Amino acid sequence: MQIYLVGGAVRDQMLGLTVKDRDHVVVGATEQQMLALGYRQVGKDFPVFLHPQTQEEYALARTERKTGRGYGGFSCYASPDVTLEQDLLRRDLTINAMALDADGKLYDPFNGQQDLQQRLLRHVSPAFVEDPLRVLRVARFAARFAAQGFTVAAETLTLMQQIAASGELQALTAERVWQELEKVLQCDAPQIFFEVLRSCNALHPLMPELDALFGVPQPAKWHPEIDSGIHTLMALKQAAQLTTDPQVRFATLIHDLGKALTPKELLPKHHGHGQRGLVPIRQLCERLRVPSDYRDLALLASDQHQNIHILDELRPETILKLFDKADFWRKPARLQQLALVCEADATGRLGLEHKSYPQAQLLQQLFAAATTVNVQPIIEAGYQGQAIRQQLNLQRLEKIRLVKQNYVKNDTTC
Repeated sequence: MQIYLVGGAVRDQMLGLTVKDRDHVVVGATEQQMLALGYRQVGKDFPVFLHPQTQEEYALARTERKTGRGYGGFSCYASPDVTLEQDLLRRDLTINAMALDADGKLYDPFNGQQDLQQRLLRHVSPAFVEDPLRVLRVARFAARFAAQGFTVAAETLTLMQQIAASGELQALTAERVWQELEKVLQCDAPQIFFEVLRSCNALHPLMPELDALFGVPQPAKWHPEIDSGIHTLMALKQAAQLTTDPQVRFATLIHDLGKALTPKELLPKHHGHGQRGLVPIRQLCERLRVPSDYRDLALLASDQHQNIHILDELRPETILKLFDKADFWRKPARLQQLALVCEADATGRLGLEHKSYPQAQLLQQLFAAATTVNVQPIIEAGYQGQAIRQQLNLQRLEKIRLVKQNYVKNDTTC
């Protein structure tokens, strides 16, 4: 029995990054031997075990054979006669196909170390095309390691294009696509993921609503970058710099889907695109089974981001309706999330990346003032039923009006 540290743990260790998950491959062992040593089996499709003390994963060396469509269409063969090189051969990228033995000796049959040095994401073998999930994984690695200068090798991108053209991407389950997307939203450069998907023609079959934005013009006065798709990815880049919150990043990604539905005779203007985008947002979220908290923030951002941009121009009554519609009273954290989406949208424009966004502070000031109204004195004054609500709103409106007056006097840059 020989045990090797494999995959991402080896890769990250060689890159000088923090190793989070340590996976091992066991060569020359059987399931019975692993169980006799105290390992606990957890694998369903192939033999994977947890170490009795560390709880790290140990998988028996295996090979895979394509038997059907999708990433699940494989049969696995795990046996003591499977070699380390055979196990590494089934992996996606060369940088993930390296192993270290207990003495620290590196096993690198596919030149992963060289590709690490050259900052290339390269496939291990032509069998790469058998698993459509690898398109998403490579795009995610490109986003994850963008700061280190990694790019996708041209020959690997060609194989990704073949997968996209084959129709295999449609065999991926919604849950698996969302799982990859949620991981991407936690990367430092999530916009790279979508750039890579688009470059290999995979964005349309996976997220047609987003792909439809590319080539749609916007007024150059407000959007020097012109293209709606380019603006969307610029905004996502800004969101990633503003916050680590994946819900904010997701809402930013799809806040402008309505622009793809603007009638051609109205272009490049997009009046009402926020409301027009509510239907495709719901469709996308339903298809990918996006969690409701992600979906709800995205719907709110699409519906209200234009109002936030002109917040200082809105009537107090409109602002109060916005607070009610967004349900800030019960979910105050959503206010900060919406403000961040709007700031990312405003600064995700060519040449405006470092522009200040005072609307965010004004939104917080207005809501803070409205929340200072105490309903108890209203009740004690004898108001009942709907009258309590009316009096509460009247006092909130007055608070909002005072903040707006002071804001206009002291700051006219909103």
